[in-house]
Amino acid sequence: MKPKWLRHLHTINHHKWLVMKHCFAVGLYRQGLTHDLSKYAPVEFLAGAKYYDGKKSPNNGERAAKGYSAAWLHHKGRNKHHLEYWIDYAPKGAGTPLAGCRMPVQYVVEMFCDRVAACENYHGSAYTDRDPYDYYIHSRDHYVIHPESRALLEQLLVMLMEKGQQETFRYIKAEILPKARSSR
Repeated sequence: MKPKWLRHLHTINHHKWLVMKHCFAVGLYRQGLTHDLSKYAPVEFLAGAKYYDGKKSPNNGERAAKGYSAAWLHHKGRNKHHLEYWIDYAPKGAGTPLAGCRMPVQYVVEMFCDRVAACENYHGSAYTDRDPYDYYIHSRDHYVIHPESRALLEQLLVMLMEKGQQETFRYIKAEILPKARSSR
């Protein structure tokens, strides 16, 4: 059997390849090429290799062992496709101490591609286009995310579940991204 670090490296590389394929399908070429490069940094890679089990994120293992995940804290602070990157102190009178900032559309789309690829990677041949939606629903109640970013992510996840990857990627490339570019 291959050592854990090598299996972890394979998982990272396969995930990056899947995200790149999806980003390319919607026209996000630079984001496809640069997605998750921080996973090769020692703080992320070494923890990933140590806590790798092949079924879920190694960050969960590090969090269980230490009470926090240094790898995740490093990762989410460097990758704009994570909703956690966009959390800031809320303006006075907002009624909550933290708020999700509106994410640029291209990062919501990359987050969508990332979620699809993560489910494909971990579920393998058992993957269905419903899996990313189910994973999102399991955790959405604790997400701190801007309402517009949430609405777009949910729209894409539902469309994926109902119409599949080909139609959803076509819609993103033809409708979502051009509209976002023209409104800048």
